[in-house]
Amino acid sequence: MYNIYPLRCILWLCLVLLLNAKVFALSGDAEFLAARSAYDKKNAIALADYVQQLQNQNYVLAPYAAYWLMLLNLEEADHQTVTDFIDANSEYPFADRVRGEYLKKLAKNQVWESFSSEIVNYQQADVAVMCYAAEASAINGDNSLLEAAKAIWMTAKEQPANCANMFDRMQNTGLLKEDDILARFRLALADNRLTLAKAIIKRSKSYEENQVKLIDKTYANPSVVLAKKSISFNSKFGRELNLFALNQLAKNDSQQALSSFNKIQSLFPAEDKSYFYGRLALQAAQRHESEALQWFKLAEKDYTNKDSSLNKDQLAWYVRAALREKNWAEVLNAVAKMSTEQMQEGAWRYWKARALKAQNKTLDASIIFAKLATERHYYGWLAQDELDDMMSAPLEIYKVSDLDVDEITTNPAFQRVEALQRLDFRWEAKSEWALATKDFDDQQLLAAAEFAARKNWYDLAIITADKTTYVHDFALRYPIPYRNLIKSASVERGIDEAWVYGITRQESRFMHYARSGVGAAGLMQLMPATAKWAASRAGINDYNKSMIHDLDTNIALGTYYMAYTKNMFSGQETMATAAYNAGPSRAKKWVATLPLEGAIYVETIPFSETRSYVQKVMANAHLYAPRLGLKPISLKQRLGTIPSRYAAFEENVEQSETAVTPSQQTTQEIEIAQ
Repeated sequence: MYNIYPLRCILWLCLVLLLNAKVFALSGDAEFLAARSAYDKKNAIALADYVQQLQNQNYVLAPYAAYWLMLLNLEEADHQTVTDFIDANSEYPFADRVRGEYLKKLAKNQVWESFSSEIVNYQQADVAVMCYAAEASAINGDNSLLEAAKAIWMTAKEQPANCANMFDRMQNTGLLKEDDILARFRLALADNRLTLAKAIIKRSKSYEENQVKLIDKTYANPSVVLAKKSISFNSKFGRELNLFALNQLAKNDSQQALSSFNKIQSLFPAEDKSYFYGRLALQAAQRHESEALQWFKLAEKDYTNKDSSLNKDQLAWYVRAALREKNWAEVLNAVAKMSTEQMQEGAWRYWKARALKAQNKTLDASIIFAKLATERHYYGWLAQDELDDMMSAPLEIYKVSDLDVDEITTNPAFQRVEALQRLDFRWEAKSEWALATKDFDDQQLLAAAEFAARKNWYDLAIITADKTTYVHDFALRYPIPYRNLIKSASVERGIDEAWVYGITRQESRFMHYARSGVGAAGLMQLMPATAKWAASRAGINDYNKSMIHDLDTNIALGTYYMAYTKNMFSGQETMATAAYNAGPSRAKKWVATLPLEGAIYVETIPFSETRSYVQKVMANAHLYAPRLGLKPISLKQRLGTIPSRYAAFEENVEQSETAVTPSQQTTQEIEIAQ
């Protein structure tokens, strides 16, 4: 007979060791949180004390406290102290951030020699640092970075204040010409960035003080300015303001803008006429006006296929306008005008192939579809649907072993991620994760994703598994947590469980604490007003705002709204998905006068964020169906056919658009900075 007492002692000893290890791992947590509080209060003395305590304990996150202290002391720190800190912490994502802040300090103090020695190691794309780098290079007699900085100039976006010095140098050396100034002035006006436009025009050699007032006058009363011809057409500035006035009218009323243009078109040169028609066509296309195609063609009247007057966004909407009209010849014409880079985007390869197929050029279409069908995204799944009985390349599935996971998680960064996640420092955890997995191959990515999945870090697991190129594990890409809750709610509401998972994956990556920049919260990213409204409709009488993060409540309210919008749109899931993101009235506004293929409806959604959202949700649902044991259908079938605007949709929206829109943008909480 075996003596069980030694075995009990061994088990007891193991338990004690495990508990002690857990206590040791957590022993610095309180000091770490106190260190963060000291940093937030800019109390360097208290923070220095906590740094010393954490270092003495060999606490896994002690370097983060030291990083915060370095940020507080950066202005006074000497060169050697800063560079030694960066070198000692090069494995941490914050090291390059410190270098970036130090580079800005050096540039402000015009310590260009040290700046030039440090900039070569900087990895991030900080525009302020890029402007300083170009300035430093020019001081050393090399204008190549100034020439490359034209891209920083040629944007309607406000740039950091220090870039003005670089722009001054560009202008003084002749790299920034009068045409460049007026080109950016046009961009700023088109984007309604009047403050920026005023700053830009002050660089013009023909600048006069009254021009600023004329900009304001044109913005306030575009129709009056045009009718009275109160701004001269004799200068480039004057013509730009008149084009700005026409553009303002076109944003609301194409016909009014066209009527005003017809009265003054003889005063514009051909290039300006093309610009007007391009802007008119873009805004008309986004409103789904049938005349948009005609105006795109007028914008291109004097241009060849390889010399388009239209920019990237306009060419995309040229294709979309042609799709709404089912004008496949114009789809091909518009795609042919794109740059090689734009033409290779999945969207335009897919629609080019569809246009070829519609014109009975089946072989040419199939060649494009076959290549596209190997890619793991929305357009790849749609391409598969077009191949009919043709065999597509089978997916290579790789299942990681425990050994794979053990090998990958010896990386100290993963231990730091675990500690940061435990303490709710999620942004820092994601930065660590992104840096640690940056150069992983497919097998390593899947091992990392498996590790994250085992920790219930579904957001990290999904994003990491999504990156694989050749081998995949769709169980990691499309996990099915909370199955009992979601399945039960789906059955109760009478909606497709795969669709619910598709929405939830896109909204929160299954992280129930997620919160978006506009206040949407919880697993299904409900706006507070939406949750309150849905609770009253769903009979949850004791609902209060603190319940929005409860898993069962959030799922119950989210699925209620999904069922509500699906019923509103006569069972059309694609429209209901658009409504979940942008609101029911917009989803209804985007339908056509005739029934429309679902994929075309989605492609021509005017809001880029909503368009991408619907594509991802419906692709998610397509992939989830087989994962859940449901009957699979093609993505094209799932998108369905959108009824015409004359169809009888439910007219029972009882609340304002704001109140019943669960998620007005996808959550920023779940994004990893790459």
